[in-house]
This record gives sequence, C-alpha cells and structure tokens, in this order.
Amino acid sequence: MFSEFFQFTFSGITLGAIYALVALGFTLIYNASHVINFAQGEFLMIGGMGTVVLVGAGLPLPAAMVGALVLATVAGILLHRLAIAPARDADVVTLIIITIGASIFLRGLAQFFWGKEYHALPRFSATESLSIGGATLLTQSLWILGIAVVLVVALAVFFSRSKLGKAILATSMNKDAARLAGIKTQVILGVAFGISALLGAAAGLIVTPITFTAYDVGIMLGLKGFVAAAIGGLGSSTGAVVGGLLLGLSEAYTAGYISSDYKDAVPFVIILAILFFLPNGLFGSRAAERV
Repeated sequence: MFSEFFQFTFSGITLGAIYALVALGFTLIYNASHVINFAQGEFLMIGGMGTVVLVGAGLPLPAAMVGALVLATVAGILLHRLAIAPARDADVVTLIIITIGASIFLRGLAQFFWGKEYHALPRFSATESLSIGGATLLTQSLWILGIAVVLVVALAVFFSRSKLGKAILATSMNKDAARLAGIKTQVILGVAFGISALLGAAAGLIVTPITFTAYDVGIMLGLKGFVAAAIGGLGSSTGAVVGGLLLGLSEAYTAGYISSDYKDAVPFVIILAILFFLPNGLFGSRAAERV
C-alpha cells in the first residue's frame, strides 16, 4: 500500500513540476501585460519537437536542447513583436483571442513542417529507474525535478537581482510609470514573452523522454498549466509552483486510486471549483476590480 502511495506521489510531483513551469510562463506574461497567453502550450511543443528535429539532423542532445530553447525564445519574442505589440491598445479579450490564433498558427506550422507522428528523445541518464520504498522512480523524473528547481531559483534571482528583471517587475506594476522612468516597456514585454517561451520549451524538452511529443501536445499541457496558474492565483509565482504540484498530485492520485480514465478531467473539475469558491486562487490578490 505504501509502495503504491510513493509511486503515485513520485508521478504526481514529476507532473507537477512540468505544470509549474508552464504555469510560471502564464504568470510572467499575465504580470507583465495582463494577458493570458494561450499560445504558451505551443512553446512546450516547440521545445520537444525542436530538440527531436535537431537530434535527427545530427546534433548531440545537449546542443539540440540549446537550439530548441533558442528557437522557442525567438518564437516568443516574435509573437509579441508581430501579434501583441501592434494590438497593444486593444482590450484584453482581443489580445487573448490573438494568442489563441497564434497558438493555432504555430500548431499548423509544426504539423506542416514536422508532420503528425509522435517522437521520443533518449533519457538523459543511462540508468533507467531507481527503487525507493518499493516504488519505481524514473531517473528522468529526477532530471525533471532538478531542472525545474534550478529554473525556478534562477527566475527568482533574475527578478530580484538583475536590472532587466526589475524592469519587468516595474512594467508589470505600472506600465506608465515605468515608461516615465525611462524603461522601454515594449522591449521589456518582448523579453517577458521570450522568457515565458523559454520556460515552456524547457518543460517540453525535459518531459519528452517520458511522454513523447508531437505537433499537438501543447494543447492539453498548456491548458493544465493554465489551470495550475489559476489554482495558485494568476500573477503569483509561488502560486504557480504550488498550483502545479497540487494539480500533478491530484491527477496521479485520481489515476492510481480511481481510474486513469478520469485523469484528464481532474484539471477541469478543479478549475470550476476554484472559479466558484476561490476565484483569485490560493495566493492571488483579493482586490476586486470593476470591469
């Protein structure tokens, strides 16, 4: 019984780490521009598929991973430059619709150039699994957790110590005041989109050795990342991490103790409950705004 519990917990934390990275991308863009970027899942797809394509072209895995991260970051910056920035005076709903259109466009490009087939990457370690407490822990899960922790800490240091990070924070707090202080807010927003894309791509390439990847994997993973961000409270980085872990554990326990058929329904049940009982999330601001 305890071995099953440990097994489901390991799986849930692994899933939660992926959802947390995607949720952090949503949170970063929401803080910077108050837009919910529904193209975030496609950056996850670009991370996985880009790595697969570059490995297939003959690059070693580490170089292919770096190349995929660069590709996704450039895609994120271009999304802001070509789609969001020209419509910066539009209302938030219009901007959200633009990100949905961008998501469909990126998915279509991926299908056209990379096809519909599912692809895999080799695991990062030669040892496939470890036995802990009677449960089997994939070594790739340890890579996922380690890389996720490093990225979360790096992001925290970036925002607290670097001038660029502080400029993003200033822009998120008051765009007009930041502009008056000499901050080029549109450039800063482009950087925020690039970092958000980088986080999504990192999640995509580290999870591909376990789950495979294809042109459409970003749809469900992106939605689950949004649910994780909503659980924690849109705008809260801490909430994004906590929400991702809670969602991952909820899915794993549901699949293990009830049925895997209901696993993908869990996020939508949770988002309905959050919207009804705790619309600002666990760590979100409780301030009310009339719109």
